[in-house]
Amino acid sequence: MDRAQKEKVVEELGQIFESSGVVVVAHYEGMTVAEMQDLRAQMREAGGFVRVAKNRLAKIALEGKPCESIGDLLTGMTVLSYSEDPVAAAKVVQNYAKDNDKLVILGGAMGDTALDTAGVERVAKMPSREELIASIAGCIGAPASNIAGAIGAPASNIAGVLSTIEEKAA
Repeated sequence: MDRAQKEKVVEELGQIFESSGVVVVAHYEGMTVAEMQDLRAQMREAGGFVRVAKNRLAKIALEGKPCESIGDLLTGMTVLSYSEDPVAAAKVVQNYAKDNDKLVILGGAMGDTALDTAGVERVAKMPSREELIASIAGCIGAPASNIAGAIGAPASNIAGVLSTIEEKAA
């Protein structure tokens, strides 16, 4: 890899570290190509990405970034998983690591907050952006349906009273 290629990789990694909602660092020693492809596919499906990069270049890219503290995790065979959604990458890596003991989560970063292994696990348990939007929409929709029910209730009560009066009159 020549100098220009290395500079390009450092620039790409810098963009990843700046724009990602979460970055998870893990060791992948012993994983097969098929297992890595499976992890990449699951991550893509969740809206995230997996990147293997030289640790030295990743450390250079981290300089001056909010998540600079994860530089200490970049030793050995590391893989970076990241997503704009602050939960997606952590969920996928956590679930994949449960089934594959060759993927070992070291930690990560969420903005300028460094995460240890337990921190990544806590982030993975949080609801995703889509789940939060669905629950907020449900909360917003519930009062509207209650109002509609309250508005419709007097009319149905009047109809019930009128039918009772009609039955007594007949």
